[in-house]
Amino acid sequence: QVHLVESGGGLAPPGGSLRLSCSVSGRSLSGYCMGWFRQAPGKEREYVAGITWSGNDYYYSHRVGGRFTTSVDNANNTVILEMDSLFPEDTAVYYCTADPSCAVVAAGRASSWGQGTQVTVSS
Repeated sequence: QVHLVESGGGLAPPGGSLRLSCSVSGRSLSGYCMGWFRQAPGKEREYVAGITWSGNDYYYSHRVGGRFTTSVDNANNTVILEMDSLFPEDTAVYYCTADPSCAVVAAGRASSWGQGTQVTVSS
């Protein structure tokens, strides 16, 4: 069983930055695909970024490409989401997900999900 815990959310001003971490435990994620989703109040859940545990393949939605960067810290069993040039529209609860299939992650049906961390972008 994969256990995911997000941290690093909080309040940032427009144009600011935040760094989210997803701590992974329970089993080796070699061969797994990791994803970041977000959900704002009253809006559908959105897939914003994904990366294979090897770091060889990644995905960014058009809304965050060029501003967000995801990476895997193998030494600490952690997945990182660096968020720069934040907009108020980035305000949402951000979730980390994991599954052996990247297609399943992208479809929002990953087998493992974290509890989420709140990101608020406001002056």
